[in-house]
Amino acid sequence: MTRVVDSFPFEVDCLDPGFITLSDGIRIVYTLWRPVTDRKVPVVVEMVPYRRRDGTVARDMEMAPWYAGHGIAYARIDIRGSGDSEGDLADEYTQREQQDACEIIAALAAEPWCNGNVGMTGISWGGFNSLQVAVRRPPALKAIITLCASDDRYADDIHYMGGALLTEQEMWSNFMLVKKAMPPDPQIIGEAWRRLWQQRLESTRSLSEIWLRHQRRDDYWKQGSVCEDFSAIQCAVMAVCGWEDSYSNFVPRLLEHLPGPKLGIMGPWSHSYPCRGAPGPLIGYLQEALRWWRHWLCGEDTGIMDEPLYRVWITGEERPKPYYLPGHAGTWAAEEQWPSPRIERRVLHLQDGRLSSDPGISGATQSVRSPANAGRDCGRWGGYGGSCPDMAIDQRREDGLALCFDTEPLDQDTTLLGAVELDLLVTVDQPHVNLAARLCDVYPDGTSALMTYGVLNLSHRESHDHPAPCPVGEPFRVRLKLNDFARLVPKGHRIRLAIANQHWPILWPQPHLSTLNVVLGESRAVLPIRPSSPRDREVRFEEAQIAPPVPSTVLEPGHDSRVVVDDVGSGNQTITLTSDHGRTRYEDRGITVSSSNRDVMSICADDPLSAKLVTEYRWAVASGDADMEASARTELTADETHFSLSWLLEARERGRLVHSASATQRIRRDFA
Repeated sequence: MTRVVDSFPFEVDCLDPGFITLSDGIRIVYTLWRPVTDRKVPVVVEMVPYRRRDGTVARDMEMAPWYAGHGIAYARIDIRGSGDSEGDLADEYTQREQQDACEIIAALAAEPWCNGNVGMTGISWGGFNSLQVAVRRPPALKAIITLCASDDRYADDIHYMGGALLTEQEMWSNFMLVKKAMPPDPQIIGEAWRRLWQQRLESTRSLSEIWLRHQRRDDYWKQGSVCEDFSAIQCAVMAVCGWEDSYSNFVPRLLEHLPGPKLGIMGPWSHSYPCRGAPGPLIGYLQEALRWWRHWLCGEDTGIMDEPLYRVWITGEERPKPYYLPGHAGTWAAEEQWPSPRIERRVLHLQDGRLSSDPGISGATQSVRSPANAGRDCGRWGGYGGSCPDMAIDQRREDGLALCFDTEPLDQDTTLLGAVELDLLVTVDQPHVNLAARLCDVYPDGTSALMTYGVLNLSHRESHDHPAPCPVGEPFRVRLKLNDFARLVPKGHRIRLAIANQHWPILWPQPHLSTLNVVLGESRAVLPIRPSSPRDREVRFEEAQIAPPVPSTVLEPGHDSRVVVDDVGSGNQTITLTSDHGRTRYEDRGITVSSSNRDVMSICADDPLSAKLVTEYRWAVASGDADMEASARTELTADETHFSLSWLLEARERGRLVHSASATQRIRRDFA
């Protein structure tokens, strides 16, 4: 449970709006929460495009005043071209955005109430740009906390995975199409709001038109990927994420590669702050962050750097569900180093349906030819927790469409922590093949629970920069690192490796069905086996706390659904994801918001070229006397050589259509 705290050491003053004019004349707008004190204090900066007045206000009001009440000022910035800030939001994670951040940090550090020390934080977009700005080393930036982010924009973001196209990219671009098209708040900007709205509408296009033209790991993706040079980050970094989030790999990678002060916390959560959202258990994240900020921004000895390098949640025994409320089973553990020298790399060889420590006889093969709709029960790449039925369910259907290798029943409880690594010798009958590998916990009654997975476009087997067709009929090596995870597999259960060559709807399929042959005895899996540590029992967090929520009235409740329809006659499958976020009025600012999205993914089992995604999103805001709405629809299909991307954007004021824009693009498939 989360406790609401309404009494703090300091009274809190809120400035809204605040203004900063950048070097090119663009005016940036922010909200500042500051402790009432004569003492100079540090400030923590968060910069995201999600509209501070009516988009992220619920989470901001639960956390920012809490920081200020404990002596840390907090500035929530609308980045260029979003919310109430001027300019054009041309793309995500641009160099211009990073330059803006450096100017904003310098401006806030120079305020008379500031002690000159600045931190930067954020979840998702704000976690990304915290890392990217740290690379630029603005003098006042002393530390960051990055949550649910990535160090690699190509290999581990919402666009591509293992060189394969994620369908989530188009859903995300449709969401951003709407966000970018919404006007500034008339209560803040005044009469100029319509003119600024029209400027935004005229410059708004689907970002997928950019992203789909970069199907390789080229310079476009390398810009903003801090993995290109970890040594460029010298400030202190705390990295936080949860196993149910799609960005969890970045925490162990940062702990392995960053040269400076660092800590990692990996919990059971989805794409949410560890003091709010679901699944739990939640922790006193704000207290941990406060210890971090006081240490690095105030010079206090809070003991935060005496904590283990990596505090990590080990998921316990639990059967698969579409969502987990209130939380996961499991326990906390601690590692002093990462990678940990304590973890055993256990080699298991792929034999005839078995994972065995004995290499056995090599040369025989086993084959898999997954239908185009294999992957349905593996959940969503970007699951958001709560009551959304986004999580992977029982994998028995998927296992039946894959090539499976099982251990014998375990003779003792076994904890896995880290990444499974595969080294496979394979042949294929098509030049373009996607590989999907899953690791499952198989119960004595046959229930199969997904623990982790990894995917690879086999054209990218040697390089994401320079893909090449697979050599049809000739054996070749595939090395694949699955997503990091942590789980206790009980005695009597089996560990299953399942290999498929489709992973719909998470991955866009290759043009043709294919047969993948795995050479037995020449292929292996390496599992990370973790012994317990005496420090495990020392990992403790305070109860989750937040500041009082923003005064609000729910006018219409929301709901979520995931509906799967299989047409047995045609072999066509349709998955419909619906999230209606309801309608809420924020009483303190006279703003009412409502939003909803609907994603429909269809495919025929024997025809990958039948794949179709239609994603729709709507966002409406009534502020004072103004009433604005934007809606967008994006559709993606493909033939053998090209993607077809179509989008439609409409904007309305008081129900009257004031703007409409659309486009259809044919973009060549580049091994995707």
